[in-house]
Amino acid sequence: MKPNPCNPIDHRLSRRQWLGTSAGAALGMLGVCRPGVAQQLRQRRKQVLFIWLDGGMSQLESWDPKPNTQFGGPFRSIETAVPGIRISELMPRTARQMRHLALIRSVHTQDNSHSAGVARIQRGDPSNRGVTYPYFGSAVAKLLGPGESGLPPYIWVKPGNGGFITQDAGFLGPRYGALALGDGRPPANFLRPDTLTAQDDQERNDLRRLLDRRYAAGRRSAGTDANSYVYEMAAQLQRNANLFDSRSLPARDVERYGSSDFGRHMLLARRLLEAGVTFVKVNSYGWDTHGDNFNAHHTMVPKVDQAFAAMIEDLAQRSMLDNVLVVMMSEFGRTPRINGDVGRDHWPEAWSVVMAGSGIRRGIVVGQTNALGTFVQADEHDIGHLFHTWFTALGINTARTRYDNNGQPLPIAHDECRPVRALLA
Repeated sequence: MKPNPCNPIDHRLSRRQWLGTSAGAALGMLGVCRPGVAQQLRQRRKQVLFIWLDGGMSQLESWDPKPNTQFGGPFRSIETAVPGIRISELMPRTARQMRHLALIRSVHTQDNSHSAGVARIQRGDPSNRGVTYPYFGSAVAKLLGPGESGLPPYIWVKPGNGGFITQDAGFLGPRYGALALGDGRPPANFLRPDTLTAQDDQERNDLRRLLDRRYAAGRRSAGTDANSYVYEMAAQLQRNANLFDSRSLPARDVERYGSSDFGRHMLLARRLLEAGVTFVKVNSYGWDTHGDNFNAHHTMVPKVDQAFAAMIEDLAQRSMLDNVLVVMMSEFGRTPRINGDVGRDHWPEAWSVVMAGSGIRRGIVVGQTNALGTFVQADEHDIGHLFHTWFTALGINTARTRYDNNGQPLPIAHDECRPVRALLA
């Protein structure tokens, strides 16, 4: 087989729903709240778990199987916990959690290259306003804020290197970038050395703040604010160092999520959500299966199935699904047609996204592809529609909420798209 030619890049509302939507919209608009409303906001704090399968997971080997067809491949479909909904046999654990999930099988996007697709999909493909829009994580960090935990609002758990990724923030400025935990580990030099006392550390930080204020005087604040913000977030992380102590994890949890990197990272993601982090992103690489697609998915999908199903089960049991929006997706799907290397190529024409949790209907499928899975047959939706849907599910009114780009009001999602109402609770 040839090696992969692509590389990964480093309706009526119930009273309860109305209260949640109104509270979230007030937060999104950054309005001044009465004490009672503020308390309600705290009680209904929204969070996001965003799982990114980089390279393009095949919808035919996961959410939209077409067995016994020309392009269906070797895997069967299986029943799920919701009668009438079938998914790939590679996902038996997730099938048991289907009553919590919503599938959209009619995603149609524009870009079939990673370089364009990754960024545009994660920004929601907004109409061109002459600025670089933020990734979903940075947008949520801006609109919802860090909450009372004081922890960084946007944490990215990923294989490889970590660091503070400012590019995700676009025009929002570097402060809303992602704190990336490389291989799920805390930042380098995370713990205070034994030779430095707490008093010494406090005095050093007081001096740093003084010098930061002097340096910032008369200068644009975006860069200096971001620099100071990183230090403050690091200090807050230090106060929550137990998040990274895997020895405190129950052995049963480690077994349920799996020993794979993805399993470990998803378990860390659960702990970050429990600690109050607003937006947690988890990456898995290696899904660009131009060659040997079926063996690759036979190896990779079960790892995702195990950890994803464990996460959904845990969030449901902890009553966190009411407030945590879960999304799992790639930058596109894969071609129905099987190429000469027994692989599937890039296919933005008709693919699937799974979601669950806050504001999302449960146990449903929206849209469908034709019998061969080649094109969308009903309810075609672009990524802009999904961004409107996700913001709405978080209680943010996309018709009213605007970014403020130095006095320039900008829509938070593509202004020619609307929420997919069939997905919303």
